[in-house]
Amino acid sequence: MSDRNQGETDEARAEDLLRQAQDFADQVIAPRAAEWDRTNTYDIDTLREASRFGWMGLQVPRDQGGLGLPFSVKSRLSEVLAGADFGFSLSLINSTNIGYKLCRDAPHLAERYLSDLISARRLGSTALTEPGAGTDFAAISTTATRDGDGWRLNGTKAWIINAAASDLIILYAQTEPGSRGAGIAAFLIDGQREGFSRLDRFELSGQHSIGVGGFELKNYHARDDEMMQAPGQAFKYALTDINGARTYVGAMCCGMVAAALKIAAEYGRRRETFGRRLVEHQGWRWSLGEADMDLAAARALVRHAEARIDAGLEARFESARAKLFATRMAERHLPALAQLMGAEGLSAKYPFGRHIQGAKISGFVDGSSEILLDGLSMQYAKG
Repeated sequence: MSDRNQGETDEARAEDLLRQAQDFADQVIAPRAAEWDRTNTYDIDTLREASRFGWMGLQVPRDQGGLGLPFSVKSRLSEVLAGADFGFSLSLINSTNIGYKLCRDAPHLAERYLSDLISARRLGSTALTEPGAGTDFAAISTTATRDGDGWRLNGTKAWIINAAASDLIILYAQTEPGSRGAGIAAFLIDGQREGFSRLDRFELSGQHSIGVGGFELKNYHARDDEMMQAPGQAFKYALTDINGARTYVGAMCCGMVAAALKIAAEYGRRRETFGRRLVEHQGWRWSLGEADMDLAAARALVRHAEARIDAGLEARFESARAKLFATRMAERHLPALAQLMGAEGLSAKYPFGRHIQGAKISGFVDGSSEILLDGLSMQYAKG
């Protein structure tokens, strides 16, 4: 098959996948999401339901049981799912990431665990953050100490997506205390082994579908072949991978605003005030136009970052711009679109409250908005 034909085939497969995702978002996630928030539920069963489409192996090569699709399709999938629920989308994508990274960095571990990840029999997490180290990733204090044929790991991780249930975890630990990024290595942790203990799930004010929590390692033994990235290399890989995370978080913000825009517009076409439909009032429509314009701009930034990542190009600034602009766009327009519906916008049958919480979360994950803005502005200080 020619490269052109393969490209056309992949594009068709991607479009089919996104249509499936939209149906799943509308018919399964959206009807359940309000209940998840009301009952503080992390719904593992729905994650497993989603796995039947192969999304957990989206970037895994086809000859290893995956879909073999590029990063951009994962990002667009996250956008569609976030239109129904930001937390569910972030949870699914974070588990999806683990299978891909195993294939990329540790094929011998992929052979052992990949089928369980793709089927969602086991869920995945990436563990960088600690109680005392967030955006300053190099300051982590979880230690990995040489011990015979492997390493002894000790420390606590916090604010980890999927930690409520995940037990295949790419964890970052310091092998040389005081060396910051130069000593950080990445290990695959099996949460079913001795030395791993799960902490209580964190109580959030919303978006419980993220399953955020923490865990503790006490003398956990990782074999040599479970080191996925060597000291120093892991820090560099993490900084590159975070560009992808920032991009798909920006895509999720676009998904939430697109869904809210559609809901508000449909409401405006059927609700009448003073003898006219809301949508016939010029001032009322302006908020729709403002949201539409900024959504198009955010999507353009996200698509640009996706294309660079697909091509294997540096995307540090592109992903930062995409996430920062999309987050601010969502923080601005989601409350404004809810306002268009008056008190009806407060109803739990609509996703405005959950989406507003999702937008706020997006301002913290994978680098806070303030840190991203500082990084973008520092390039000008160098002249």
